[in-house]
Amino acid sequence: MILKVYTSLLLLFLVNSVWTRTVRQVYDDLGLDHWSHYTSECPQECFCPPSFPNALYCDNKGLKEIPPIPARIWYLYLQNNQIETLSEKPFVNATHLRWINLNKNKITNAGIENGALSKLKRLLYLFLEDNELEEVPAPLPVGLEQLRLARNKISRIPEGVFSHLENLTMLDLHQNSLLDSALQSDTFQGLNNLMQLNIAKNSLKKMPLSIPANTLQLFLDNNSIEVIPENYFSAIPKVTFLRLNYNKLSDDGIPPNGFNVSSILDLQLSHNQLTKIPPINAHLEHLHLDHNKIKSVNGTQICPVSIALEEDYGYYGKVPRLRYLRLDGNEIQPPIPLDIMICFRLLQAVVI
Repeated sequence: MILKVYTSLLLLFLVNSVWTRTVRQVYDDLGLDHWSHYTSECPQECFCPPSFPNALYCDNKGLKEIPPIPARIWYLYLQNNQIETLSEKPFVNATHLRWINLNKNKITNAGIENGALSKLKRLLYLFLEDNELEEVPAPLPVGLEQLRLARNKISRIPEGVFSHLENLTMLDLHQNSLLDSALQSDTFQGLNNLMQLNIAKNSLKKMPLSIPANTLQLFLDNNSIEVIPENYFSAIPKVTFLRLNYNKLSDDGIPPNGFNVSSILDLQLSHNQLTKIPPINAHLEHLHLDHNKIKSVNGTQICPVSIALEEDYGYYGKVPRLRYLRLDGNEIQPPIPLDIMICFRLLQAVVI
């Protein structure tokens, strides 16, 4: 018992010593002059955390304009304000900015001074969600890696706006006002490293043209898409996650092997108008088909490999990789057909 008490006291002493030393080091490293300088240059409306000197928190302050940003700032938080304009002046000294969060403000395209964004040469992340934008702002910083423009009023994408954004990996345009006419064959030209494209909750009736070839995740939920063009996914051979929930896809709108694509691992077709399960690839792992008009399931017909052949090869052959199958909200009556289980031996969950 005494040993335990001594051990606990020793541990507490060590923790306190480390904590004291760490706090003291922060002050010692900065020095009184530096500390005073950091405090004095912090905008009065904002918060400059002592433990995170490269960050500036100006969120939820009722700001109508952006205050002058100190040169040391990398991470700038301006969300949840009343900001209407974005000019070059506040960023004159902020040449090291990596991250700007301007979500939930009142910024319009007219309120963005020409060149105000493009001069932020080191900016990697730009968040402009929940504003009043009617088109993608241009020009943009060439080094951007993420651009989030969800929940604006965007109906237009200026020609060439993405042409120099070779480092962009994520583009979020969901819940805007994009029509098919806004997405031309060269709209996404230049996005050579794009991995995620989100155009959900717009007003598209067709699959968008010329998706960047390296795209891994394509989100098109909540549009009015009716047809998948023949060989559409051959142009995006790396697509892994495909979401087409809440569209108007019918059996006639899907080519015979439209979704029989080896790269697709997660396919979501919920809330459409399908009456049968479309052909799938043996590599598919997750399939969402809930809330369609499917009346029955024939495991032999939908099995991507011959069941007889599968019996011969067993687990060392081309066993389909499907692990999750969702079929609820259709007209299918349980139980699950036995041939489904024979074909998809790796199934872990079936919702019916």
